[in-house]
Amino acid sequence: MAADLQDLMAYVAVVKAGGFREGARISGKSASSLSDAVRRIEAALGVRLLNRTTRSVMPTEAGARLMERIVPALGEVESALDVVNDFRDRPSGTLKLNVPASAARLVLPAIIAPFLKAHPDIQLEVIVEESFVDMLAAGCDAGIRYDDRLEQDMIAVPIGPRSQRFATAASPAYLAAHGIPQHPRDLLDHACLRGKFPSGSMPVWEYEKDGESVNIDPTGPLIVRIAGAVDLGIQAAVDGLGVVYLFEDWLRPHLYSGALVPILEPWWQTFSGPFLYYPGRRYVPSPLRAFLDFIKAPSICP
Repeated sequence: MAADLQDLMAYVAVVKAGGFREGARISGKSASSLSDAVRRIEAALGVRLLNRTTRSVMPTEAGARLMERIVPALGEVESALDVVNDFRDRPSGTLKLNVPASAARLVLPAIIAPFLKAHPDIQLEVIVEESFVDMLAAGCDAGIRYDDRLEQDMIAVPIGPRSQRFATAASPAYLAAHGIPQHPRDLLDHACLRGKFPSGSMPVWEYEKDGESVNIDPTGPLIVRIAGAVDLGIQAAVDGLGVVYLFEDWLRPHLYSGALVPILEPWWQTFSGPFLYYPGRRYVPSPLRAFLDFIKAPSICP
């Protein structure tokens, strides 16, 4: 090979991390060793792969093309090596999951501890992001998404609650000052706390009752990034800043405590629960196979 496999893995780590220092932190290697590895690859291939500045490290066009091809190839190498796990008494290795914040908050907490206790030789890495990614290119084994965002060539397995609802709520103080909405369109006259995806889009608030569907695009004093800042939006609602619209399970502790009051509940929309998805045309690594067997147990995903 024109480049050593370990050097190629170092190059991928640097590009994914966006720099040598962060790549070193994630990979557990020194920044100098990663830099040396990239230089060896560039010397072997005779082409520059990275543009280095004092603030950032970005792949050149050649480097980007290499990433497109090498990341799936390294995944196949890992899968090939994982075949050996079939001959072990216990599955081992790393399982990388790409999940939205809602799954990290509402689905995985009940699963992670018992799964890792049952499989002590498996390491679980959870990557939280809202966009639907190419799992192989991102180096992940599987992801969690909802059925309206699943690609057709993926195998999907139910995980977590099979039915969920979006809830709307506000604090008692806010409702006392501004009144209680009686119809979803009344929200257009209220201060509403919105969420925005990393892509920049803001999902509308969807309601349904007796065959009538209503989509609302309200305004308000606060917009938070879906994923990292959702709890900030909830706290703003508790503090009386406005109306919040979110997964019922996420708001439930505040609804139980009385910090938030449910509104428009007959209009709350029910939707099917999430799925674990993974490529159907790929060898299933033993850590993922163990995870699939675990979540299929009736006590985990009823």
